Order: sequence, then C-alpha cells, then structure tokens
Amino acid sequence: MYAQRFWKKNWDEGLEDLKPEEFETTYVDMIRRSFEKLPDKTALAYMGVEISFAELENYANRFANMLRENGFEKGDVVGINLPNIPEYLITVIGTLKAGCVVSGVSPLLSAEQIKYQLNDLGSTGKKVALVTLDAIFAGHIVKIAPDIPQLKLVAATSVAGFLPKIKQVLGKLLKKIPTGKIGALPGKTVLDFHKDVLKKYSAEPVHVELTPDDLGWIQYTGGTTGPPKGAMLSHRNAAHNILSINRWLGWEWGKGVLLSAFPMFHIAGLTVAEGAVFFGWPQILIPNPRDTAHICKEMEKYKPTNLANVPSLYQMLMADPAFKKLDHSGLGVCISAAAPFPEQSQRELENIIGQGKLLELYGMTETSPVATMNPSKGKKRLGTIGMPFLNVECKLVDPATGEEVPLGEAGEICIKGPLVMQGYLNKPEETRHAIDDDGYMHTGDVGIMDEDGFIRLVDRTKDMINVGGFKVFSSKVEDVLSKHPAIELMALVGVDNPERPGSEIVKAYIQRDSDYQFDGGEDALKEDIIKFARQQCAPYEVPKIIEFVDEIPLTAVGKIDKKVLRARTG
Repeated sequence: MYAQRFWKKNWDEGLEDLKPEEFETTYVDMIRRSFEKLPDKTALAYMGVEISFAELENYANRFANMLRENGFEKGDVVGINLPNIPEYLITVIGTLKAGCVVSGVSPLLSAEQIKYQLNDLGSTGKKVALVTLDAIFAGHIVKIAPDIPQLKLVAATSVAGFLPKIKQVLGKLLKKIPTGKIGALPGKTVLDFHKDVLKKYSAEPVHVELTPDDLGWIQYTGGTTGPPKGAMLSHRNAAHNILSINRWLGWEWGKGVLLSAFPMFHIAGLTVAEGAVFFGWPQILIPNPRDTAHICKEMEKYKPTNLANVPSLYQMLMADPAFKKLDHSGLGVCISAAAPFPEQSQRELENIIGQGKLLELYGMTETSPVATMNPSKGKKRLGTIGMPFLNVECKLVDPATGEEVPLGEAGEICIKGPLVMQGYLNKPEETRHAIDDDGYMHTGDVGIMDEDGFIRLVDRTKDMINVGGFKVFSSKVEDVLSKHPAIELMALVGVDNPERPGSEIVKAYIQRDSDYQFDGGEDALKEDIIKFARQQCAPYEVPKIIEFVDEIPLTAVGKIDKKVLRARTG
C-alpha cells in the first residue's frame, strides 16, 4: 500500500521527484550562482543594516581563510553559538567553504550543556572551533574551556557587531546589548570576529574538494530521551531538501523576500536561511523572536513575500494589533513547522493574512529536515502536515510490532529517501535503533494518514498516555480542548495512577487567556473545562487533574517543553 506512494497523484500539477543527479552537488556549489549574478543585491537585513551578496561572500571567504590559516582542515568542526545575526550565516558559509562541518550551539544552553556538545563534537579527534557572543564568552566559555581539549579556537562577537558605532555605544550604555570582556584562553586561539577575522584575513576564495557525500552539518536533537544526539547531515542531504522545497513551493530565483524568526541553531531556521541564499533572496534577520513589535516594523519596511515561523510565534503575532493592521496582500506562502498548530488558530491567522496562505509541513533534524508538506497551489488541509514530498518513501507502522497499519489508523511515521541523515555521531546503537535495515527513519511521531496521503499528527510515541490500556493522544486532545475560550495554551502529561500500576492519569497544565472573564473561582473554571472536555472527548481522554500555570514552558524554538512539565509533576 504505502510502497505505491499513492499520494503522488495529489501533488500539485507538474511536480515530479527530483532526478538523483540534481542533488548530487554541494551547498557551496549551489550558492555560487547568487554570489556571481547578484553581487549588489541585499542578502541580509539586520536592525537597519544591509549586507549585499558580494559582502556576504567576502566575509565568508575571510572566515574560511582564517580557519585554514589556524590549522583547520576538511572535517574539523565549527560550533556556532549565536542568535540570528549576520555572523551566523557568514560562519556557516565560511565553514563549509573551508571543508569544515557546521554545528549549531544554542545560545540558551548552560555552560555544562555547551561543554557536553563541544566535547562530543571533538570526541572523534577532530579540531573544534567556536563562534560565540562576548557575553557568553565571559559568562560561560572562560569557565569550561580548560575542560574541552579539542577546542582550539574561539571567535567572539556581539549582537551589535554590525551596527554603527553610535548604536553600539548607546546600546551598551542603556544595557540593551549584553556584553562581556574577551580575553586569552590558555592553549587556545582567541579572536575578535570583526577586528581580527573580518579585517586581517584574505577574502580570496578557498578551494577545498567537496563531494555530495561529505559531512557538512552535525545538528543536535533536543535530547528528549537522553543526552542530545548529533545528527550527521551530508551536502547531499541539504541539497535534496533545499531543492525539493524550492520545487514544491515554486519559488523563483531572485524573486522573493524571506522573514523567518526560526533560530538558525535549529535545523528549520538553518535550512530556510541557507535556502534564501540559494534562492538569491534578501532575508530579514530576527535576533529576538519574541519581539513582535520589531518583526512588524521589519515587515512594514521590507514587505516579505514569505514567512517561516513556529506556531507559537504566529500566535504571538496574532495577539499584536500592529500585525493585524499590516497590508498582507503581497504575502505569499507562510510556513509553519516544528510544533503542532491548533486548527482554530490556523483559521484565525488566515483571516488576517489571507485564505490559503498558511502551509504546514513536517520534518525533523534527522530528515534534513522537511519530509512532508501541504500542497503549495492545490487545496491545503488545515490541521494536517500535508503528504510525503519529493523522493520520499513513507509508511506508518505499529510502534510495538513494526507492522504497517491500515489507512485511517494511528502509527509511527517512518521516512526513507535521500533526506535521511548519515547517523548519530558516535552513537551506533542509537543509529541502528532509529534507522532500520530497510533504511527507514523511525521518527517517534504518531500520525494518521488518510486515503489521499494527508497525515494528521496525533502525538509523539513517548507522549502517548496509557489510561487503563487506552491510548490517549495528547496533541489530539490538546487541539480539541484549546477551543475552550479560557485556554490560551495547554499541555497534557501522564501521571502514574497509584491505584492502577502501569496505568496513567491525564493531567492538564493550562495557561489562561488573560482576556477571558469567568464568573466564579478557579475550581468552578476547572469544572467548566472538564465539562467541556466530557462533551468533546472520550471518557478516558478527559483530564482528571487540571493545574493553572502563569506560563507554559517553551523550548528555544517555541515548542511546548513537556520535559519541564513532567519534571514538575514528578
């Protein structure tokens, strides 16, 4: 059944799988056209500063030469510990031009978490460099550097590194810009990104022989089932994904403007940022995704043709009156990914930006990342993640038996194709567990596929709650209960049932809508929500415990952080 890839009949007219020779390339080769044909066009717009494609290439070449002159060779690794600032993309492109490997390191990590990732990256004997903020250098790196033997070089910058001097000075005086002192680290080279890397090294191109099989990225997963794992992605993986996104969406080279607030240390943010360079598009960099006022000002100034964001940011934008007042007539496809988006909220967003513009997709770090998409031109199905896209084989299986489940039944989504990672760094057992003998990546996500190939996510395998043998798909129930007017955001977790060992109780954490008025106290509101749940859900799905919280915890990219909630539950 799944082997027939029957969903292809519902692809937009004219779409076909990419020919293998199309993605037998490297990212460095893919972006050459933009640098050669659009040198004077704006590539990056950041806080009022614009950087052309020629300047971007110049800076990237300097970074590549810096790596080579400091002894970094093909296969060595560069960790990028930055928010969405120009230095991030300069480092990505420069690293790849030097034949080295990119690894995003979230600037929100603790010192111990940074140390873990850098030591893991260096555990194969490869040299490691780190590009970080001066504030993180002073706050974290000076403490952990002696414990990271393979860390050979650190380049530090500031979030204001590309801003005019007057703005840098004012920002520091007003304490709007975090800062820290850069100093020596025994046994390691320390450079100032602007004073050293971009001023003292050659802008001549670096020539390193690269192949599609070469490793280009080691992107770390969230570590929801243990320590974070480094997914190894090749140039072929990235080439297939970027080219497929381009073909599926019908985006024209040189004709678009992208605004994405996805952090680039996350695979989704990295892919759309790299894609914009390949498309020859200007992209607006958003260093703080929670600053909706700044996003609205940038949208008004640059008139982006396409957005790419996590659902929680779209919801924050919808709550900002300035977003509703913008002229969205020139806005095209708006991508939503990385977390479930309640269907009601999707409809509210389309009432603002225009019908048919929101496009949900699905992917994961291990699939480079995009694996399924809603149609770009044809009818999208709100609440679904679309269907498997170009060159992707997909099947849904029973997590317990590995057997395929019939259409309409819940099963674990398994993905195969040129988008699947090479494996986890230094974790052969984890790799074997994730990728089966037939080459299918077992995603850990549970979905239901309909007769047209559209998939509706219902849960993560680990988020399914077992209530006396009944499976409660938490995301499905969350989507239903979020329609209650008192609920702004919510998350379900399973709590051990002391009366029935092996069974769980459904607990709901709820962030209340501040605008909702209710006559009665908290207990009365809980009863009203439970009554609503009984009308909408099966008896075993109804929460038995409700806890109101001031704020639902979110991860760095805006996903609900159930790890925190489970830890709170005990």
